[in-house]
Amino acid sequence: MDTERADSGKYGIAELLGMARERVVPLVAGLPDGALGASTPCAEYDVKALVNHLFQVVVEFQKLAAKGTADFSGAVPDLVGTEPGWRERFAGETDRLVAAWAAPGAEEGVAGGWGMPAPLVGAMALLDLTVHGWDLARATGVPYPVDEELAPVVDRLAVTVAELGPTARSTGVFGEPVAVGADASAFERLLAGTGRDPGWAGRG
Repeated sequence: MDTERADSGKYGIAELLGMARERVVPLVAGLPDGALGASTPCAEYDVKALVNHLFQVVVEFQKLAAKGTADFSGAVPDLVGTEPGWRERFAGETDRLVAAWAAPGAEEGVAGGWGMPAPLVGAMALLDLTVHGWDLARATGVPYPVDEELAPVVDRLAVTVAELGPTARSTGVFGEPVAVGADASAFERLLAGTGRDPGWAGRG
């Protein structure tokens, strides 16, 4: 969409995904096995289920970048529980996701069978990598880097969350927005818009 592309300034989806990748891949790489059962700010997922979900995202959104059909139906594959080297595979699949959205034409037209503008679909993948990256960091007590380099991602996702919010909340993808103070950062406002408490500190 034109408004989405204008908001991203000089950055395409692939570049923004690369910025998100730089944060989430080290988090997954450093996950200890003992943390896989920990709760996360995304209430329906523990850490293991959240990483499995992210695996599905980085694989299926590669297909959408290539105008193919993604399949999010049925059970999420349990790669974390069954596949040796899943941390390394996650890094590789995330690299392939970035490359898929950097391919010529990936941001043009509609994405696969969804009938949605390709830039918006790419931004949905960006949202998952970014917000779920923060979920993993909070769940495991690791700082999530929020700095000037993340600002273009946050700017793009603020537009995306505003656009998707009503539908996402009606379908249970987002929770109701969480109230934050006037001094909340742009990233904290982004989290709150998806129904997350930016101050979430774990529940055991």
